[in-house]
Amino acid sequence: MSGVDDQLVTFVRDALARGSSREEIQRVLASAGWQDDEVAKALAAYAEVDFPIPVPRPRPYASARDAFVYLVLFTTLGISACYFGSLAFELIARAFPDVADGADNTYRLAAIRQAIAALIVAFPIYLLLSFRVSSAIKKDPTKRSSKIRKWLTYLTLFVAASVLVGDLIAVIYSLLSGELTVRFMLKALTVVVIAGAIFGYYLWDLRDDGDRA
Repeated sequence: MSGVDDQLVTFVRDALARGSSREEIQRVLASAGWQDDEVAKALAAYAEVDFPIPVPRPRPYASARDAFVYLVLFTTLGISACYFGSLAFELIARAFPDVADGADNTYRLAAIRQAIAALIVAFPIYLLLSFRVSSAIKKDPTKRSSKIRKWLTYLTLFVAASVLVGDLIAVIYSLLSGELTVRFMLKALTVVVIAGAIFGYYLWDLRDDGDRA
């Protein structure tokens, strides 16, 4: 079973085959030092049905199609986040012009058009794939344990957390340097909102996985 020690799963299977109750198995493993979530996952590997031997549940696996869907899902998420931030930055720059900024109006209009075009393409694809993945998980809850899904989710959390930390460092540096402007603060706030929303949503999604398990 994905994410569970094979030795633990084997022990649970043998214990169930000998007629031990799930409560007894959980108590013995807890006293031996196993974590509750590890024990719960090992027990969940076998169905609670009346049969002489333990009946294994189907193991989740990631097909090439699933890998493709998740890769496109998280790629379009990254594109949407980057270009949404770019669009917000350009609008902030137009609202709060800086004489030291050498970018002309033609360049800014081109950047705005490019950001809008990217969002028109990437964001609907992300929403559509998110809906399809959510529907597939509802039909088959074992898909929640897909390795490719969890790896990409944790990678997304890592990137979002890194962006938040970097943004906070930049704000503190500007504050200490006396260069904190309204324009800079609005851009920093934009980064916090985008990265924070992504981080919060996928962290909640992982916790929801744990609650369901």
